Amino acid sequence: MNSVHINGSDTIQVGLIGCGGRGTGAAHDCAASSDGVKIVAMADLFPDRLNGSRENLKGLGDKYGVTDDMCFTGFDAYQKLLATDVDMVILATPPGFRPVHFAAAVAAGKNIFMEKPVAVCPTGIKMVMDAGKIAKDKGLAVVSGTQRRHQKSYLETMKRIHDGAIGKIIYADVYWNGGELWSVPRKPDMTDMEWQLRNWLYFTWLSGDHICEQHIHNIDIANWAMQAHPVKAFGMGGRQVRTDPAYGAIFDHFAIQFEYPDGQVVHSFCRQTDNTHSNVSEFVVGTEGKSDPGGWIRGKTDYDWKGDQAPYVQEHTDLIASIRAGQPLNEAQRVAESTMSAILGRMVAYTGQEITWDQAMDSKLNLVRENVAFGPAMPEIVAMPGRTPVA
Repeated sequence: MNSVHINGSDTIQVGLIGCGGRGTGAAHDCAASSDGVKIVAMADLFPDRLNGSRENLKGLGDKYGVTDDMCFTGFDAYQKLLATDVDMVILATPPGFRPVHFAAAVAAGKNIFMEKPVAVCPTGIKMVMDAGKIAKDKGLAVVSGTQRRHQKSYLETMKRIHDGAIGKIIYADVYWNGGELWSVPRKPDMTDMEWQLRNWLYFTWLSGDHICEQHIHNIDIANWAMQAHPVKAFGMGGRQVRTDPAYGAIFDHFAIQFEYPDGQVVHSFCRQTDNTHSNVSEFVVGTEGKSDPGGWIRGKTDYDWKGDQAPYVQEHTDLIASIRAGQPLNEAQRVAESTMSAILGRMVAYTGQEITWDQAMDSKLNLVRENVAFGPAMPEIVAMPGRTPVA
């Protein structure tokens, strides 16, 4: 891929696949990131979601140019958008669809921004890794929504950590402990499948559970600090507060211990429970100091980040700059490993077993669903540690 774009102009034409709040926000960030970027196509399963997003994006002014014939809905909407001449796509549907959509976007020759997580099971992870290699061979740019990797405070602090500012890393703690998120009440005319899709956060086949969907940000920082993925994990989790069927079958808390190749340990804690102590952060301890990798170090030389930053925009700036320079970024393998680390954490909590990375990667667990239709939906069973088998 060189600096000449597919459409033969200097404008990068962008298509949005997944028009919920996250996708709409990503389209705004993409448009704000660089000159010569225009949102020209949109796709979503639900017409109401697409129409709401479309009204929102009209506020982009001349960076918005979506005509009626470039709006697509239904389960095949992503395929119709990928058949257009857009240069780049934003993939922001529920994560369970990400492997299929990513592979299709790569096959269509599109540059890609994809939200995290990028899969919900080992089968999906392998699909993403394989497609990421094909994207590299094709010279396509791939950036994921792990925005801390593009955030100046993290970049500057992590460089110092890797240069030895706190000595050899011994352990780290990572947290995403917060409150509950949104849900969509079920209407009488909703089929089981529509209800699950509109409440995708609460179904493992769609979200991967909140350890994947949300806590991946912090687990990604642990992998970044260790410059590796974990080799094994054990831990626990459950659903103590969100027990209503409206919350599907996911857990509301996890506590996982990850072990890394050099024996370092990372303690991972995440929770979605209202009226509880909140903490979204990372903390790294070394032989000669300690650090919040988001902005300070107390070690051989103290360091404090000072400055402003907009990482949600910067990740798009970096992506588009790499396309124009003919030096495409490709984060597929990295985000796949961070997503798989979160999946490993979920697997050990669901089963109550210690599981190695290799065991998890060799697992036959496959939550990828390529042929989805409205109507009945397979119910999810709440995992029972000690009873739920390792797939």
